[in-house]
Amino acid sequence: MEYYAAFFLASGRSTTQPHKRWRVALTAIFTCRAFAAKRLSAILGRSQSYVAIDIDKSTNPPVNKSFAGLVRHKGLDDLKRLGGVAAVAAALSSDDEKGISNDPDDLRRRKDAFGSNTYPKPKPKHFVMHVVDALSDLFLIVLTVCAAVSLGFGIKEHGIKDGWYDGVSIFLAVFLVAAVSAVNNHRQAKRFQRLANECSNIDVVIVREGRRQVVSLADVVVGDVVVLKIGDQVPADGLFLGGHSLQVDESSMTGESQPVEIDGETSPFLVSGAKVVDGYANMIVTAVGTDTAWGDMMSAIVHDKTDPTPLQERLQRLTSTIGKLGVAVAVLVFAVLTARYFTGNTKDHQGKQEFDKHNVTTDGVISAIVDIFQQAVTIIVVAIPEGLPLAVTLTLAFSMKRMIKEHALVRRLSACETMGSVTAICTDKTGTLTLNQMKVTKFWIGETTVDASSNKALKETKILALLGQAVGLNTTGSVYTANPDSPPEISGSPTEKALLSWGVTELGMDADELKRNFEVIRVEAFNSEKKRSGVLVKEKGSRALSVHWKGAAEMILGRCNNYLGEEGMIRELGLEQKAKIEQIIKQMAGSSLRCVAFAWKKMEAEEVGAEAKLGDEGLTLLGLVGIKDPCRPEVRSAIEACKSAGVVVKMVTGDNLFTARAIALECGILIPNDVDGLVIEGEQFRNYSEDERAEMVDRIRVMARSSPLDKLLMVQCLKKKGHVVAVTGDGTNDAPALKEADVGLSMGIQGTEVAKESSDVVILDDNFNTVVTVMRWGRCVYNNIQKFIQFQLTVNIAALVINFISAITSGDMPLTTVQLLWVNLIMDTMGALALATDRPTKELMKKPPVGRTKPLISNVMWRNLIAQALFQIAVLVIFQFKGQSIFGVSKEINNTIIFNTFVFCQVFNEFNSRKLEKKNVFQGIFANKLFLGIIAVTVVMQVMMVELLRRFADTERLNWGQWGICLGVAAITWPIGWIVKCIPVSNAPVLHLLARCRAS
Repeated sequence: MEYYAAFFLASGRSTTQPHKRWRVALTAIFTCRAFAAKRLSAILGRSQSYVAIDIDKSTNPPVNKSFAGLVRHKGLDDLKRLGGVAAVAAALSSDDEKGISNDPDDLRRRKDAFGSNTYPKPKPKHFVMHVVDALSDLFLIVLTVCAAVSLGFGIKEHGIKDGWYDGVSIFLAVFLVAAVSAVNNHRQAKRFQRLANECSNIDVVIVREGRRQVVSLADVVVGDVVVLKIGDQVPADGLFLGGHSLQVDESSMTGESQPVEIDGETSPFLVSGAKVVDGYANMIVTAVGTDTAWGDMMSAIVHDKTDPTPLQERLQRLTSTIGKLGVAVAVLVFAVLTARYFTGNTKDHQGKQEFDKHNVTTDGVISAIVDIFQQAVTIIVVAIPEGLPLAVTLTLAFSMKRMIKEHALVRRLSACETMGSVTAICTDKTGTLTLNQMKVTKFWIGETTVDASSNKALKETKILALLGQAVGLNTTGSVYTANPDSPPEISGSPTEKALLSWGVTELGMDADELKRNFEVIRVEAFNSEKKRSGVLVKEKGSRALSVHWKGAAEMILGRCNNYLGEEGMIRELGLEQKAKIEQIIKQMAGSSLRCVAFAWKKMEAEEVGAEAKLGDEGLTLLGLVGIKDPCRPEVRSAIEACKSAGVVVKMVTGDNLFTARAIALECGILIPNDVDGLVIEGEQFRNYSEDERAEMVDRIRVMARSSPLDKLLMVQCLKKKGHVVAVTGDGTNDAPALKEADVGLSMGIQGTEVAKESSDVVILDDNFNTVVTVMRWGRCVYNNIQKFIQFQLTVNIAALVINFISAITSGDMPLTTVQLLWVNLIMDTMGALALATDRPTKELMKKPPVGRTKPLISNVMWRNLIAQALFQIAVLVIFQFKGQSIFGVSKEINNTIIFNTFVFCQVFNEFNSRKLEKKNVFQGIFANKLFLGIIAVTVVMQVMMVELLRRFADTERLNWGQWGICLGVAAITWPIGWIVKCIPVSNAPVLHLLARCRAS
């Protein structure tokens, strides 16, 4: 059977033009170095090892039998006809150990021929669409219709020269409100898109030119050899090259939750998007991007909408309630003004009665009704606090951007808010509380300590050989040496790197020689349940089999019957010797060392069955190593900050009890002589009854030798007791606890892809201090929203009451439609920008956590906003009814003074809103340049509205004295804000206080 060059093309790519078909064919040919020595002819014959290439000219487009289809359809028979995995690797010019070339030209040719490992994403919404969305607001549409009617009647009554001002002014005001809103929404959408791209970026370990390296998911090409371990996501479709005990979860693709076992004989197919749940392996990539089923699925998903966060939903309900109140006031105003008009109680600008029943015109009545309706609708527009959802979006986007700079990537928006309510943090130890810079500092053989940085005492070659095998064969890390003179490049987890580095530098281990001399038969990978890993190896050229184990020292020791003495003799491990070694382990653990034991056992071939587990009983202890991982220098202060913020920190670790206690004391989680602080093991907690766990969980500070199930149990128990729980995790088995927690925090460096996908926030530097930073930003989000609510509700109440009183009493609205829309712009969009972008302060971490059920509007906020609203209402009502006589001015100038004073009251009140409780509202003001910029823009625009845009805003110019009156009266909001903050308020919600009053 002939196989064609099109075999190398990804599904769906057609090359209909002959010269393009030849170009693709040649690219495939030159990519495959395996064919370089072959004689090229019209048809390249198939050899025993390679795939023949032929261009089938009879079909247009060409035949498309691709490797993509091979993996997608799991065509085992097709793979066998191709010659197996080795033949595919050769055809793709890839080596199972060295991978492909790192030459940029070769990589480019592969991308040209097979495509890149990306998929098309939906285009982001264009700015024009954001404008359309903003203009789609029902009340803005009604105002636009009113403006059109006003424009028509204005031109009819006054001519085109003077009649267009009112209608066009409203048009411009509506468009300005919509445009500013659209600009903000467009910017936030772009920001969220960038954050989404950050979340979808995955690091992949590949082998090129024999060297392991980390590349982005998008840089993986066909032919790459990918290194997979527990928790990794399969980055592309591929074939199993080699490995041990590999199991993958394909539920994201198939819906089947049962793990699939992968091997080189019956199931070598690895599907993009699958998660590695056990074992490790190398795979060769055969299809990327949209040529994979995962790529097809992801390209069809539209990430255009973001689910509202809990805080946004609460604000939507608040907005709806205020909006209903605004509609009620508007209906009442409309009814009153209409009645006053038809009863002849309203006058025009010349002082004439507007409705004269002896001289009625249809145009006049319609125009008057439209004007009244327009004013009523404007009241609704101002009353509805549309800026509240915008403020949440702004503060979330702002905080997420800042958190990225502080090494925290937010994957779910709701986590920003929830972190402000956290009352308990369950944290890992390694890499989170510690630096994750591990080094072997202690080494014991039997009962004798050996200098860990010197192998002079290890003259016995048998000990060196066995330790070299234990370190170099039972590992998921690797040692790469480019040439004899260059230092070795060691990769793997921090623990593996520490052991391999010690093995190479201190034991003289030669990793390449071990690979040449030994064959790995079977592997049991390390996981957090077993806390050990094992490997069965066979020496080449010999029938000798041996099994090596390493892991938690006390667990390995419990399975040993013998130990290796310093002279290389195997001795029986009696009770006395075991007690001494246990004491050694305790001493190392008490010094904050992670204690790892190596054990070994010879095995006979008949003992090793096809499915049998590795022998882990009757082992011989080879030695113990103590690995030092220093605490992070800033972690103690971070934990103190948590304590002062009312947040309890609990360390949940797989290390033994003594190591965990020592680290907890060093970090400040435990205090010496702390009677209430408990240190227990996971098994002990697991064996408690549910009532006992509920009773003890608040006292537990450290849980050692814990499994992921123990962590999950602790989270569930804390949540039942009313805690808001944040959990850190890095392993695949941590996924249930990360999902169960109110906020899941995965580790960006050590965390597996499964853990990251299960989390809400990725801690990019694996640092506990960053966890505290996220919590600080969470509190800041909530605090910023409360500031804006206080500011906006003050404007809402004042505007509604003033317009209502004026309509009822005089029938004259002091603020025109354009002026009210300008006030709406100030408080909605510009107010949100000014108040929702404050950074967190130290004071936020000196308060107890914000309860999730606490009301958004606190008693402190009610005190502040009611005082300011009453002041504004009192001043403007006086100006409305007595302003002309007090200032000796015309009605038009008096209305301008009212408008100007009202706007500057909001400007000065923005300063008051910066601090809900503190009297000094100017503290840290220069740290928020955006706030000062918004204030400056607002002031400049207001001066233009009064002095320059008089026809547009329906204002009159004011003299210096009148400007002084406006600013002086508005500035009184500052001392009022200072005075009311001296009034103490109860912490009990207003509704509870009212209930108490009624009861008494």
